[in-house]
Amino acid sequence: MNARINMMESEVGGKFAKRFANASLTISHSALPESTQLLVQIRASQINGCGFCTDMHTKDATAAGETQERLNMIAAWRDATVFTDAERAALALTEEGTRIADHHRGVSDETWAVAQKHFDDEQMAALVCLVAMINAANRMNIITRTPAGSYQPGMLADFLKTL
Repeated sequence: MNARINMMESEVGGKFAKRFANASLTISHSALPESTQLLVQIRASQINGCGFCTDMHTKDATAAGETQERLNMIAAWRDATVFTDAERAALALTEEGTRIADHHRGVSDETWAVAQKHFDDEQMAALVCLVAMINAANRMNIITRTPAGSYQPGMLADFLKTL
């Protein structure tokens, strides 16, 4: 399977990718815990059916020390005992923020309030931006049919160093 287009070889796609990655750096350097960031990225990618992003973030999570048990349970996080209350709040916000069309009001006040109990304003801002960014990345990869499976941990970090 080949991608429909290599966005990095396109002038517009390449410029956009650099700016997109730069915006992502703001989130990755925030106070939102890395493990929470990875869980959010994986869950949104699962919901959206983005194989490339699911592959990338799962491999990056493994490389960062995430356990296989927790990775196996992300899609069933509500029934799993392996996530903290803060992680569960982030996953709930991720699901509602990703499934906007399913919730005519987007993220519910209840879900927002639970997340606010676990994250300060800076972390909440990072969480909102992260949900938006991963959903955008999912959509770009799905539209272009970027194939999954060849990602190696650290590839994104290597690309970010070129910025």
